[in-house]
Amino acid sequence: MTWDPADLRAAVQAELDAFVDEQAVRLAPLGDDAEQLVTAAREAVGGGKRFRAAFCYWGYRAIRDDVPDEAALVRAAASLELLHASALVHDDYMDASATRRGRPATHTMFGARHRELGWTGSAEQYGAAAAILLGDLLLAWSDELLRRCGLPDDLVRAALTVFDHTRSEVIAGQFLDVSVQARAESDVDLAMKVLRFKSAKYSIERPLHVGATLAGADPAALAELSAFGLPLGEAFQLRDDLLGVFGDPDVTGKPAGDDLSEGKRTVLVALALDAAPADEAARLDARLGSPLTADEVSDLRGVIERSGAAADVERRIEALTGEALEALTAGAFAGPARAELRRLADAATQRVH
Repeated sequence: MTWDPADLRAAVQAELDAFVDEQAVRLAPLGDDAEQLVTAAREAVGGGKRFRAAFCYWGYRAIRDDVPDEAALVRAAASLELLHASALVHDDYMDASATRRGRPATHTMFGARHRELGWTGSAEQYGAAAAILLGDLLLAWSDELLRRCGLPDDLVRAALTVFDHTRSEVIAGQFLDVSVQARAESDVDLAMKVLRFKSAKYSIERPLHVGATLAGADPAALAELSAFGLPLGEAFQLRDDLLGVFGDPDVTGKPAGDDLSEGKRTVLVALALDAAPADEAARLDARLGSPLTADEVSDLRGVIERSGAAADVERRIEALTGEALEALTAGAFAGPARAELRRLADAATQRVH
């Protein structure tokens, strides 16, 4: 295709829609309940910036500029978006986050349906079960879509090995995050480890690897992509952490200061707890993970800003992005991939929402 980010997003969405349509037909004999689950799946894979699909696509073209089967490559890239949707559905439940992209999160939506219909048992437990199962379904579908994408079988098998590693990393990284929150640990190095495995690797480095492996990349080429993708993924998630505290709800689709209410022990929070005066650090630490009024959110934002943590994270984003771009310049990448990966790097790290 003639490269346009909007064109790729549209192509990925079309492949996801077609895949969900196919699954809807397959599950139709199960009746209305299965239809409700498929409808929720359709909503879960709708919209978004499609960074993971784009990095997969350009990971392929970094190795091989010609694309003999464009539709098959787009389907492979779309499988990363199913993995992402699975992670978000589970993440929203684990974080007790009520919304996603301005709409009710899966567990919230199904819990509300249970209450509206006057069913027996716990509406919250029903919503939780629905979120777990939908996330599992999307995870299974991610494997199926990549396996059936239509690219040569030997290359798909090799890419599935990378995909296996990706899923193991993100699930273990998520559990590390849950455990860190439970222990109320705020350590910068530990927060960076959580960031790396929960988000950075599966958001950029591993999608690049999946695409490159589908193009027949050797270990040296994968290492070059890691040198670009891992620091960029860390910068990407650090930007997300800033938005989780300072982002505008009208554009993030999340309540103001949502990460603070959810008690996320991010790099930003760890830096603030280290640098803030003792009384302010104690106030931040005590209020993390509790319901917050608008005034309390504003107060905690002030603590973080005055500590210098927000400025520190901005410097880290700049340094990591610079490291990634140096690796991109040094790498032996095919065709227009270098320029397009540079544009993606800018889009991933300079987001305002």
